[in-house]
Formats: sequence, structure tokens, C-alpha cells
Amino acid sequence: MSEHEQPALFKEEELSKLPITKVIKRDGRIVAFNRGKIVDSIFRAAVDVGGSDRVLAEELSDKVIALMKQIYQSSATPSVEEIQDLIEKVLVGNAHYRTAKAYILYRDEHRRIRERKDAKIVVEDNVPYKVLWRVYSWNVDHGCDTTENIEKTIRDGKFPELVSSAERQYHENIGEAAERILERADKIKLVIVAGPSSSGKTTTTLKIGEKLGLKNLSFVSIGLDNYFKDLEEHPKDEYGDYDFETPEALDLKLINEHLFDLMRGKTIKMPVYDFKTGKRKLNAKEFRLEKNQILLIDSLHGLYPAMTASIPHDNKFKFYIEALCQIKDSRGEFMRWCDLRMLRRMIRDSWHRSYNPMRTVGHWHYVRRSEKRHIVPFINKSDYIFNGSLPYELPLHKKYLFKFFDSILEKYKDDSKKVDAYIRAKRVYDILKEFKTEPDDACVPKNSLMREFIGGSEYHY
Repeated sequence: MSEHEQPALFKEEELSKLPITKVIKRDGRIVAFNRGKIVDSIFRAAVDVGGSDRVLAEELSDKVIALMKQIYQSSATPSVEEIQDLIEKVLVGNAHYRTAKAYILYRDEHRRIRERKDAKIVVEDNVPYKVLWRVYSWNVDHGCDTTENIEKTIRDGKFPELVSSAERQYHENIGEAAERILERADKIKLVIVAGPSSSGKTTTTLKIGEKLGLKNLSFVSIGLDNYFKDLEEHPKDEYGDYDFETPEALDLKLINEHLFDLMRGKTIKMPVYDFKTGKRKLNAKEFRLEKNQILLIDSLHGLYPAMTASIPHDNKFKFYIEALCQIKDSRGEFMRWCDLRMLRRMIRDSWHRSYNPMRTVGHWHYVRRSEKRHIVPFINKSDYIFNGSLPYELPLHKKYLFKFFDSILEKYKDDSKKVDAYIRAKRVYDILKEFKTEPDDACVPKNSLMREFIGGSEYHY
């Protein structure tokens, strides 16, 4: 972008007095006006043509806001499309022609993506209904949509057939996800894998990496834990405790600077964080992306917009995985996704960390609180939503865990501080007891996602 004189940036108190407080999204929803979205969109377009001046992007966004003040009355609610038209006008009017072209191309590409309406369909309540329908339809077609049908499959000696079909479907989905990345391999430099606890991120990422390896591409991870701020700089929760779960506990500014440099082929000097002392050492470790490497971020906060704001949309692929279980119990109620993931965590914690499953149940509400705050609100930012559940796994969870539930229920039933744990444990207990026949898990392949939790995997976690 060219150099020229700029007016002073709007101050916060001035922004709060702007006539425009709401905007209309493409789906008709009315949401709060967000100046930061204008800044980000201008900056990303500038980055596409070699720019790197975020301050200038902020100044141009204020020109857009000034133009909005001239055009709209205080009662007006402009659409996103109208604001984007004004952004183009400001870019061209201030002689940023290359940035304006990149911005126009970006808008056109996303228009075509919306028209394709692929698997990424997420509504306001963050439920991917189209993906759920596909999962449920598959279960119906394969006789595993209810606990009763799965029990019958086991009794009839057809459990190995169900496992084989489910594994084939899972690996076909892996191939589709990898293909989405390969279609844009010339542009994608960063893959973000996000999803709640025990959704299957680790195994699924390994398998996608195997597919990319066949095309001479590979993932290389960057450890975001090293970007935690010094402990005294950490935000605190409502109880005054240091909050490691919030994205603001990370040095987002430094993360963005380093990501931006890595995308440009530069070598960065990463910090190293010492959890014992709560201190980090800056410039401690050199790191760079080699040819045919794609940077991987596997993080609770991967979809948080500020985490990767410095990277243009076209250079990143945001992958979200959830255990989208679509199995009904005898009352016609669907198994809850978070309950299925808790069962997975109970098994894995018991053999991998030597945790008593009771401890996992008692702690689960903390896990859910973090997920609701830092993962669920950003599902609609993902490019691809992946089902990490397997329709045959519930009877295996009973095989490994049912023996613990009597003591778990007894422990928590009269504990006023563990009401959530009791309700959750009772709900899971009721669905597991509907399986009467114990299956043999010898038919579960060594490379199965299920092995991440029950053990016996060929992968090293």
C-alpha cells in the first residue's frame, strides 16, 4: 500500500458514538457492528499483495467508518455487502489499487464458496445440521441408529461387519478432508485443527498427514504452549485464579508476528515456556517452514479469530472435529456428543494416566465450561467439519467402563457440589445398560481411531 498522510485513528469513545451499531449478515441475522472485521479484511487483502502495515489498515478502516457516518442515518442498519462496497471504494479512492483488486477477488471467491454450500453448514446455534443428517442417514442404512439395533447386530454375530463398514466410512472421510487441502495446496500454508476433548483430533490429524505424505507434503507443528505469557501477566477467572484456558493467556500479538514471518519463509526465534516457574524465555528456539511443509496448529483456541488474524484466509484451512454421535436410546433420545467424549476420556485416562474414571467424571464440567467458552462459539469459522464418532463404540465403552458406574453414582449422588457429575453419570449409565451382549474388540483395526482410547494402536501418541 502506498504512503500518504492519514487522519488520526478514531478513539474508543468516538467509535461508541458512531450512528451504526448493528449490521445485517448475509443470512439475515442482525449482529453488533465490529470495526475489527473491517481492519482484518483490509489487512488480509494487503498481505496478499505484499503489504505488512496493519496500522495503515486501521487508518483506512477509519476512513470507511467516516464514509459510513456521511451516508447512513443513526437508525440505519447496513448490510455486510454494503460495507464491503464502501471498503472497495476507500481502497480505490486512496490509490491502493492492488489491495483493492485482491479484496475484490477475495469477495468473489467466497461468493462461489457460499454458492457451493458444501459440508460446512452451521446455523446460529452452532449445530452442523447437514453433516448430522448424513451421519444419521448412514447409521439408519447400516442398522446402527439405535441401541436396540446395535445390540441386535452384536447378538447376530455381525459386529465385525459393522466395525468394518464404519472404519471404511471414516477413512473415506479422511480422504475427502485431505483432498480439500490438496485442492488448495499451492495456497494453504497453515492448517488449524480444532475440536473439544477426546473428539479424535490426534488420530485424525495423523491420518490426514499420511494422505498428504503421499503427495510429498507434510505437517509440522508449532507448540503454542510456549507462547503463554508470564504468569503474572495471565488473566484471572471469576475466582481470582490464573486462567490458562482463555486465549488471552497466550501472547496473541507474538503468535501473529511469528506466523506472518513463517508464511514468508523467514526463520523465527520461538519462546520456551517453563510451567514450573511460570516464566518464558524469549528468542530461545529457531524454527522455520521448509519446502513442502504445512504448518499445523492443534489447539483448543485454533478457531479463535485473533489467534491467526495476520494470515490471509486463502493461506489457511480450518478443520473442526466433533464426535457427532447419532444414536438413539430406548426412549428415543440421542446420545449426547459430550457424554460420548467423556466415556472416551474415562477409558484413556484410566490406562494412559492411571486416573480413576470417577475423577474424570467429577472433572468433566470444567472441561465442558472451557469448550463452551472457547470452542463452540467459533465452529462456524471452520472450513470443514468432520465426524469423529464411530457407530460401534458404545458397547465397547460398556465393556471397559460399566463396572465403575455403581461406585461413581454412589459417590456423587448426595454431593451438592457434584450434581452435574451425578446427572451426567446417571445419563450415561442408563444408555450403557441397554447393551446386554459384550462384543469382542479383536475386530477393531490397529489403525482405528477407537484404538486412541481403548489402547492397542499402531500409532504412538
